[in-house]
Amino acid sequence: MAADDRVITAVIVDDHAAIAVGVGVWCAAAVPPIRLIDAGDRLAEVWTGPGADADVVIFDLELVPGMPDFGELRRLVDSGRRVVVYSQHIEDSIAIKCVDLGALAYLTKREGPEHLVPAIQAAARGEAYTTPSLSGAFIADTSAERPRLSQREAEVLRAWFVSSSKELVAAKLNIGVKTVDTYITRVRVKYANVGRAARTKSDLVSRALDDGLITLAELNDKV
Repeated sequence: MAADDRVITAVIVDDHAAIAVGVGVWCAAAVPPIRLIDAGDRLAEVWTGPGADADVVIFDLELVPGMPDFGELRRLVDSGRRVVVYSQHIEDSIAIKCVDLGALAYLTKREGPEHLVPAIQAAARGEAYTTPSLSGAFIADTSAERPRLSQREAEVLRAWFVSSSKELVAAKLNIGVKTVDTYITRVRVKYANVGRAARTKSDLVSRALDDGLITLAELNDKV
C-alpha cells in the first residue's frame, strides 16, 4: 500500500446521532476511505479504546447546550491530538479561538463533505485546513500580528530552537517525535494565519526573536 493510501482513522464526538451517521457516509466515500469511530457524546472514548489511537478527533465544541468546551479542546491539543472542530457556531470569534487553541481546522455544520473530508485528511498529515468560513473569520479578525501560542506550543518551540534534533526535544519533554512535529506545525499555521509565514526553522527563529519568545542568550546556549 502506498503511503498516500494509508487508512486514516478518525473518532467523532458529537451528541447528534444523525451528524455522526452523515459524517460516516462521507468518510466511507472518501478516496481512500476514512475509518470513522463514533464515540457519541462520550468524551472518555477519545482517550480509551479504539478512539485513543485515532489519527484525527472530530470534535463537537458544544456537547452541553450553551457551554462550548474550550477546556476539553485545549486538553486534546496539549496532549498532541490532531483536532478538527465541527460546530454549529458560526461566530468568527469562536472559530478564531479554536484555531488559537490549536485546532487544525474549524468547520461549521453548514459545511459538508467537500470541506470536512479534506480537513480530516489534512489533519491526519498534521496540516491545517482553512474553510471558507474560517478564511472569512481571519479576514475579519483585527487582532495584533503576533500569533497567540499556547504555553505548550511555546515550550516545544523554544526547546527545538536550542536542541540539535527533534528527538532530543521529545526526550527532554517526555513526548513523542510525532507530537513535537504536530506542535511545530501548529505554530507555523498560526504565523501563516497572521501573514507572517515561517516555512523554515530559521524563519521561525526570526519570528520568535521578534516576538520575544526566545532571546539571543538562550540561542547561544544551544546544545
